Amino acid sequence: MLTKRSIAAAATTLLLVAALLSCTFFAGCRHEETVTTRDDGPKKLMLQGTGAYTGAYVDFGEGEDDVTFDALTAFEQMTGKHLAIVAFGSFWGEQGFPEKAIQIVSGYGAIPLIFWSPWDRPYEEGGEPDRFNLPDILAGKWDAYIDQWADAARNYGKPMLVSWGLEMNGTWFPWSGIYYGGGKVTGRKDGSPLYAGPELVKQAYRYVVDRVRVRRADNILWGFHANNISFPPEPWNMIASYYPGADYVDWLGLSVYGKMVRANNWVSFYKVMDNAYEEICRLDPKKPVILAEWGVGEFPPANKAEFITQAFTGLQTRYQRVKGAVFWHERWENKDGSYSNLRVNSSPEALDAYRDGVAAPYWIDRPQFQLPQKPAPAP
Repeated sequence: MLTKRSIAAAATTLLLVAALLSCTFFAGCRHEETVTTRDDGPKKLMLQGTGAYTGAYVDFGEGEDDVTFDALTAFEQMTGKHLAIVAFGSFWGEQGFPEKAIQIVSGYGAIPLIFWSPWDRPYEEGGEPDRFNLPDILAGKWDAYIDQWADAARNYGKPMLVSWGLEMNGTWFPWSGIYYGGGKVTGRKDGSPLYAGPELVKQAYRYVVDRVRVRRADNILWGFHANNISFPPEPWNMIASYYPGADYVDWLGLSVYGKMVRANNWVSFYKVMDNAYEEICRLDPKKPVILAEWGVGEFPPANKAEFITQAFTGLQTRYQRVKGAVFWHERWENKDGSYSNLRVNSSPEALDAYRDGVAAPYWIDRPQFQLPQKPAPAP
């Protein structure tokens, strides 16, 4: 099965050399450990100083939402550590809140990270905007669904991480800026151009968040979740162009992958992480960063174990604003008959590297989020 992960990785690696040539280390990003979220409510990310949450997506199927308790406990037994964050999808095509999945994650003892994606079946990448297109969202066509989802999230009551419209700086999702005017200049602000695609994506993000907040779903921690390399690598499509503003974001997220399909070149974790980390750190000096997706395929003789070891080492020493890391544990068949195996147990060596890395006390296996007070009913 060809998934969005393989397509995104192909685009990422094709652009890697160009991105690395332009890599600049921006002052103020490295070795900062103090993180905060918005102070207007009970939502606090309870990780100050050193340490980060363990996390994973555990091959939850085509819709990324077939969460099972057995899968979570099997992953924990295999890796030797409990998960503090469990990621899964909630696609708009299902027109419902993932009540069953979120209760399983809660019962397991983790905080959910939900990829809330305005995407319709058959969930194939590379297609143009579908019925959940951004103009229709902004016109109020999907208000009833947003309200229903928000009410269910509020009634759940416990903290939850939500990433809406992730990886918008790529070309593989129908909400990407390239489909909405791309780099067409629509105006200027503070001397800088405003671009049609990113501006519409930001407008839709703010619209959804505002509508959910009206329903008093204040237990949601909102994430701004970009791909590590922008595709196309044009000035208008850089991560910063899509940032909706500090008032709409509680955490900064990245998808960072190594080689995922056979045609790609092998690269180290540092090479795929450095530039993206510095770029996203520039958006806000204090907000926590979450590696919302990370992983690498098994392609001998390339050393997957070394990639994993470098990732765990770097996250502790080089990227200390990262306060959670979610490994993408999945295997799929590509259209050419080859396989992309990102699972931690794709080889004994890869599993040993993951187990050794996550065993460090730095990796916190139980969420320490404050629970909000029970929200008042929405009007």
